[in-house]
Amino acid sequence: MEKVRLGIIGIGGMGTNHARSILEGKVPDMVLTAVSDTRPERLSFAEKELSKDLALYSDGKELIDSGDVDAVLVATPHYMHPDYVIYALSHGVHAITEKPAGVYTRQVKEMNEAAGKSDKVFAIMLNQRTNCVYRKLHEMIESGELGALKRMNWIITDWYRTQSYYDAAGWKATWAGEGGGVLINQCPHQLDLLQWLCGMPVKVRAFCHNAKWHDIEVEDDVTAYMEFENGATGVFVTTTGDAPGTNRLELTFEMGKIVCEDDKLIFDKLSESVFEHCKHEKEGFKKPDCTRVEIETDGLNEQHVGVLKAFADKILGKGELVAEGVEGINGLTLSNAMYLSSWLDETIELPFDEDLFFRELDKRIATSKLKEDKGIVFDTTGTY
Repeated sequence: MEKVRLGIIGIGGMGTNHARSILEGKVPDMVLTAVSDTRPERLSFAEKELSKDLALYSDGKELIDSGDVDAVLVATPHYMHPDYVIYALSHGVHAITEKPAGVYTRQVKEMNEAAGKSDKVFAIMLNQRTNCVYRKLHEMIESGELGALKRMNWIITDWYRTQSYYDAAGWKATWAGEGGGVLINQCPHQLDLLQWLCGMPVKVRAFCHNAKWHDIEVEDDVTAYMEFENGATGVFVTTTGDAPGTNRLELTFEMGKIVCEDDKLIFDKLSESVFEHCKHEKEGFKKPDCTRVEIETDGLNEQHVGVLKAFADKILGKGELVAEGVEGINGLTLSNAMYLSSWLDETIELPFDEDLFFRELDKRIATSKLKEDKGIVFDTTGTY
């Protein structure tokens, strides 16, 4: 195999972005050969606006069975992600799924089990892991130079969305169609990075406000408190209702504080461990000496293209993935725990009862109402 023949299942906003990246040659070892969508108008769009040479399918599983592709990218509504991945892997086709891995962890575990039985490559589009700022921070944490984590605060409120965004598609912002709101749609990247950088919390207490800023079924404003195994604590705040919004990650460690904001990594570095200083310092108010430095990175931030390049490299035996597909369950575990905490109005310990979560989700699905689909597909370029 000289190049990976890719098929895209779901040619909406993100599917179209991926298609254009490949057709423009941004992923040199990959060629787009087929797309599928249940909407005839999107297939017509693909033929007219993307390439007349694409094989077109109204069913993703027919695309997988066609022999036209070596791999598929699943860019459908969230509930369908595990189903298509399982089908692809069990039929000898490599798979990469858009985030989130699915809507509920019980479903995603089935997908991960299928991946464990397959010899095909399984990846997930966690493109924020390609960001040089987060990569460098991860490297510093893994090296041990920062010491123990004490506190995490992430304000990620620059996901502003208008009512027209939610009204564009019938499945959006519904429990039955999308499975949630800002936590399941906009924030899977940050929830993945949270656990990638800090590890998984052991307790979560969350407050999810449904329809606070929009006429929707699901949450558009969330505040969550977390506790980690070593005693560190964290606060996570997100919404699609604020403008201009903020994206500020502040991490306090034994050896100082790091702030990620405006594509910069600012480190207030202590001269010694705050734990040791606290024990031996004789003056009651004296802080450890501190030096502020801006951490240098390699400046690379390839986003989706970087993930697709790595996916092709892995299939061709030339490199490793940005994120293994089975890792997608981690961020989803956090969002599921936040939902369950808010629904039950109590603190949730991880691991939580997955059957209880599904029963609670099912209650909301039962009363969910899909809207009229207006057939509008927004250009998502630059929105991630």
